[in-house]
Amino acid sequence: MPRSYSPSVRRRRLSTQLRKYREREKLTAAKAGAALGWPQQKISKIESGEQKRVPATELDLLLDLYKVEDSDEREALHECARLAKERGWWSKYKEAFPGGLPDFEAETSVIRTYECQVIPGLLQTPTYAEAIFRAYKLRSDEEIKQLVKARIERQHILNRVDPPDYRAVIDEAALRRAVGSEEDMTQQLRHLTHMASRHNIDIYVLPFAAGAHAATLGSFAVMDFPDLLDESIVYVDTATSTLYLEEEHELREYNSILSRAQASALDTDKSLQLINDAIRSLEE
Repeated sequence: MPRSYSPSVRRRRLSTQLRKYREREKLTAAKAGAALGWPQQKISKIESGEQKRVPATELDLLLDLYKVEDSDEREALHECARLAKERGWWSKYKEAFPGGLPDFEAETSVIRTYECQVIPGLLQTPTYAEAIFRAYKLRSDEEIKQLVKARIERQHILNRVDPPDYRAVIDEAALRRAVGSEEDMTQQLRHLTHMASRHNIDIYVLPFAAGAHAATLGSFAVMDFPDLLDESIVYVDTATSTLYLEEEHELREYNSILSRAQASALDTDKSLQLINDAIRSLEE
């Protein structure tokens, strides 16, 4: 049975492959559109994923133009096009996931992240997450309750039978920064030690002693999709938008930053020791 991919990933695969096919034929978006009697904007919208539905007849026209003859390839892309409008569980949490992050996390095989200020969302406890959401801006108790619920539900990918590999480089500042009460913070750090014991999770602490390092520009995550796209994307969350970066030079730069940050961090055993030191300092 073919794997059922999430909507955003289906659209991404479709748009990415169509762009690659066009570039392989050395066609600009304008020339491809002209060949089909379409405006250039239509090609651009399909390739950006802005056009969420690509009818089968239009997809066949594109594949014919790009000389895609392999029947399996064509059927796989038609499957993506047919199912791209389905909605996942996270659709009811639009405020929490405006960029559709869980859609991508659900399909990734490896998540590599650097977090400079707080514990990564996939490793947060409910009380810690609540304190984070309360600190950001004024929200009602009901809004915060929904945001916390969404964040905890998002963590289920780490509990499934075949979870992604999760590698987190966490700045020591995230361990030392008091979020919530001392009890909340102690519980969060203990949770971190429990998660670090899992076979698919590696935690590296970047200590203050490392000084300046490669990742000083801020937090981000790299998600790998070898089974689906044989490529990766970089996720960057800002105060006003969510960015997904996929150009080769962008991936190369962020992979280099993450590798160098990890090289500056403690190994997993020493990282666990530092986390336990932070716990002891709270309990004294």
